[in-house]
Parts: sequence; C-alpha cells; structure tokens
Amino acid sequence: MLTLSNLSVHFGGRHLFDNVSVMVGEKDKIGLIGRNGTGKSTLLKIISGIDEASSGDVVIPNEYTIGYLPQEIQSESELTVMEETQSALKELQFLENEINKLTEQLGERQDYESNEYMKIIERLNHHTDRLKILGGDSIQGDIEQVLKGLGFSRSDFVRPMNEFSGGWQMRVELAKILLSKPNCVLLDEPTNHLDIESVQWLENFLRNYFGAIILVSHDRRFLDTVTNRTFELTGGKIIDMNFNYTDFMQKRQEQRELELAQYKNQQKEIEQTERFIERFRSKASLATRVQSRIKALEKVERIELEEVDSSSIRLKFPEPPRSSRLVCEGKKLSKSYGDLLVLKSIDFAIERGEKLAFVGKNGEGKSTLSRIIAGSEPYEGELIIGSNVQIGYYAQHQSTLFNPDLNVFDVIDTEATGDARPYVRSILGAFMFSGDDVYKKVKVLSGGEKSRLSLARLMLKSYNLLILDEPTNHLDMAAKDVLKQALIDYQGSLIIVSHDREFLEGLTNKTIEFKNNKIHEFLGDINYYLEKMQMENLRELELSSKKGNSDSDNQASQNQLIREERKNIQRQIGKLKKEIEQIEAKLALLENENAEFEISFSDAEFFKDIELSAQAQSKYKENKTQIEVLFEKWDTLSSSLMELESLI
Repeated sequence: MLTLSNLSVHFGGRHLFDNVSVMVGEKDKIGLIGRNGTGKSTLLKIISGIDEASSGDVVIPNEYTIGYLPQEIQSESELTVMEETQSALKELQFLENEINKLTEQLGERQDYESNEYMKIIERLNHHTDRLKILGGDSIQGDIEQVLKGLGFSRSDFVRPMNEFSGGWQMRVELAKILLSKPNCVLLDEPTNHLDIESVQWLENFLRNYFGAIILVSHDRRFLDTVTNRTFELTGGKIIDMNFNYTDFMQKRQEQRELELAQYKNQQKEIEQTERFIERFRSKASLATRVQSRIKALEKVERIELEEVDSSSIRLKFPEPPRSSRLVCEGKKLSKSYGDLLVLKSIDFAIERGEKLAFVGKNGEGKSTLSRIIAGSEPYEGELIIGSNVQIGYYAQHQSTLFNPDLNVFDVIDTEATGDARPYVRSILGAFMFSGDDVYKKVKVLSGGEKSRLSLARLMLKSYNLLILDEPTNHLDMAAKDVLKQALIDYQGSLIIVSHDREFLEGLTNKTIEFKNNKIHEFLGDINYYLEKMQMENLRELELSSKKGNSDSDNQASQNQLIREERKNIQRQIGKLKKEIEQIEAKLALLENENAEFEISFSDAEFFKDIELSAQAQSKYKENKTQIEVLFEKWDTLSSSLMELESLI
C-alpha cells in the first residue's frame, strides 16, 4: 500500500499543499482533480520520485513499482516503435533470469527443512507470480494488442520513433507503462494526445487494470468510467471520497450546503451570546451568567467555511459579421506529405451557422483539413471561401507559436488592432490574467494558462468562422464549461477538432469522420455518431462472418441492420412520446388545481380559516415550482423527440 504522509510543498512563500496524508489501496482507481495550479502534476512528480516535497514522506513498500506518464515528453530514441516498447520489459528479462537461478539452486540443495531453503522457495514463488502478471510467454501478443489499442498499425511497428510527433511518442510511452504493469500507474492528462477510439480502449484497459491508478484528467466521462475514488486538491488540502467524479461533485455540493447551514446556525448562536454578554456585562446580579457565557463562547469550535475558488474565465465571442450562405466548399481536395497520402479527392460544404465536429483517429487528416481551411497549409484541388468570411483559428499547439520571451500583455498587445487596443487589459482580465500576471513570460506559463492566452487572442477580432483544434487540452473543468457555453451561444459557423465526448455533446449539429483518406458526414452530434458507429461495427461483424456469401446476401444483411436501427429509433420515439404524455397529464392536473386555488384566493371569506388558507397557499407555491420543473423536462424531451423523428 502506497502512503503519503504529511506532504507539504512551498513555492515562493505560499503553500501549494500542506500536511497532505492519504493511503492508496492496491486496486484503487483514483481521479486527482482540482483547478489549474493547485498542484496535481506536482503531486504526481513527488510520488514518482522526480520531485521532492518540502516536507513529509512518500512511503513505498519493498518491490512496489510505480509507472509515471507526464503531460509532455520529447523522445530522442532512434529505435523502432516495437523496439522502444520492448525496452520497457527489462523486469521480465530479470525475472526470467532470477527464476532460472533459483530453480538451479533448489536442484543443488538437499536441506529441505532449512530456513534458507524456504526463503529460496518464497522468492521463487514471488518472481513466478510477478512473471504471470507481466504476461510471460504471451508478452509479444500483449505488446501488439496495446499498441493497436493506442492507435498504431502493424506498419508503424517498424518505423523509427523520431518519425512520429510528440503526441504519438507519448502513446509509445503510455504503452511501455501499461505493459510493464507497475503496482501503481500515475497518468497526467493521458487523453490529451488520444483520439476517441483510443480513449475508449484506454478506459476499458484501465478499468480492468490489476493495480492502483492515480489519474489527472479534465475529461468527465473518462474519469467517471475509470475511477472509483476521487482526490480533490483544494486550498492546500486533499478531499478524499470513494466516488467517481460525478458522484464526488454531488456529495461535495451537499457537504458545502450542510456546512453553510451549520455555519449560519453557529453564527446566529454566537451573535445571540455576544449580545447577551454586551447587554448584561455591567449588571452585578448577572455577572455569573455573563462569565459562564464568555467561557462557553471561548470553547466554541468555530466552523470555518471552505474557500471555494470561484474565479473563472468570462468568455463571450464577439458578434460575428454576416457571411454568405456558403461559408466554405472543397472540391476534389487532396493533401500529401511526400509519399504519405492524408486526404484524397474529398468534397465538402459548410453553410452559415453550421457547427461541425471533426473526429477520427489521429493522423487521418482532421488537423490538416483545419489548417487548409484556415489558410496555413498548401493543398491540391479547389477550396472556395465564401464572401465576407472571417476565420479565427486556434491551432492544437497554438501556445508553441508564441514568442516564449514575450510577456502575457505583449502577446495580446502586439496583435490587438483598431477598437481592441484600448481593451487589452480587460480582455486579459476576462481570462484570469490580472495584476502582475500580465507580465509573466510565456515560457513560465502552465499548460492551462497558455490555453487561456490562446483563447484570449481570439477575442481581438470578430470572426464568423471559428476553427478550434483541441481547445480543451489543459483547460480545467470550469474553464471547459465556460468555453462550451460560449460556443453554444456563438452565432457564427464552427469547426471543432476534439476527442472530449462530454465537451462535444450537444455542441455540434454535424459530425465529420476522417477515415482512410476520406471523410464521412453524420447529421448529428457526437452521441449520434457513436451510436451509428456501434451499428457500423455490428454490420462489419455480420459481413465478415459471411465472407463466402453472395453480394445479395451481404446487401440483405445490411438492409436487416438498417431496419433494426430504424426499429430502435422508433422504440425510442415511442418511449419519449409516452413520457411527454405523462408530463402533459401531470401539468394539466397541477394547473387545474392552481386555477381552483386562485378562485378561492379571490374570496376574502377563504382567509378567515387561517390554517386552511396557509396550507392552500403552500400547496399553490409547491405546484408552481413543480410546474416549472415539468415544463423544463417537457421542453428537453420534445427537443429530443424532434431530433429522433428527423432521422426516420
């Protein structure tokens, strides 16, 4: 069991965290959460042994292993992907050698009852058990399974590491950690460099992992799927509960409400006591009582409300100028990098007000097409940009484009023109850069701060087409929520590349999948796309199991699945209609009841019975609240019904 004992970290006279103590069980799946700058990455580095705490201890049992994946790495390895991955299995080779040595020793000894003989057997059993965990003879198959799960193809296995981007090198590093099977895995934002398919694979792998996991992520769904315990770093302390993220946040809110109620009650009692003391302090006849109250007041253990960091970015995109109906159109558009073909003769059109999600495996061309539309990437074919289209572009590695020696203020000030120039400080303030923070150099900013600075840059001009490539990387939960709402409210056209399913839910109305150098259009948000993909996977299984059949048999199978999908949608429509009817019936009853109450309230005689009238007024208010809740639910269900009916 891993133990953190009274850990403290001090930076520049302030406590990042202070006297933190927790224990990590052998199968705990822990989500480590907190606002940007609370010390999550620092804590992982301390546990891994890379950094040291100002005080306190990390107690690690003998032969306990820890694997750590940082947010960023840059590999200089010249090995192939397969060779680099295999390099993580030194423990396996060590164990095999040790098992051989111990087996030889046992064969040479005859002191079967001695302590030394028993110790050799214990070590042999321990090494054998560990070898089984690591995979032993099946390790080659495990390597291929993990690399494929993380998005690599077989042809990638023999390519040298230095041919891959930093994001793909991070995947190799993650594969090495998962295959070495440490007792505790530390992951700092592991999904930042993964596509949706790889994220789903990693979720399943981690959920079933034999050891402990401590995971930093700002992906709610990922946390909810993987974790069963949550650590929140806040105010220099750790709040620890055995819940996944969503349940944890609900319990924390309930705690805060309870603490606030207790605090208010205590403050009321303290005020009453203080008034009594002040009022009767000079009366000799009550001196004993006054002194008793004073002593009681001194002994009161004061409830202190937790300081909640309510600071957040204030994001509202400027009103976009009106563009032509056709915002952007591509005809027979292709893109290659040398011999590597990325996009092949694709056609697409984007109309005013459309909001598109670009999804698919990394390397399939999502960012490439984003750069082409933004005007920063050459291509073959035809690209038509509509009239009066103003494009704002947020690159996946936007922060690397900043001069690291410039300060925050200068980054924005040098790009601000016209009406925006007088408002540079206001714009920075809206993104939580205030006071001396505006003079911090880019090179010392955290990942979250760089992301906020990049978003602030988009506020300098009114755009009617925003292209955002992985904008949520490094943003904390609160900042992501603000960005999502701002994009929902945004009246222009939007292209967004993201692997964050929760962020994309309800944000876009069209999903574009990139696959095999082509694009495929789905008229719905990310959930609709994933449902369709599930059907596609079922269809592929059906077709592959009947390879020997004729084309007509395959077509029949395909049509059968389409019919099944249509039936499934119709079942959902029927269920929604039933729920809506039930809500409408409840609304009718409540409104009729309140109409009768209103008639009674207009009669002065009704109020002569005080108890009855009070009960009626209370019920009337309760009904009104329930009517509002039901109307909201009715509106949500009706919208869902319309969306499903449009698919039939």
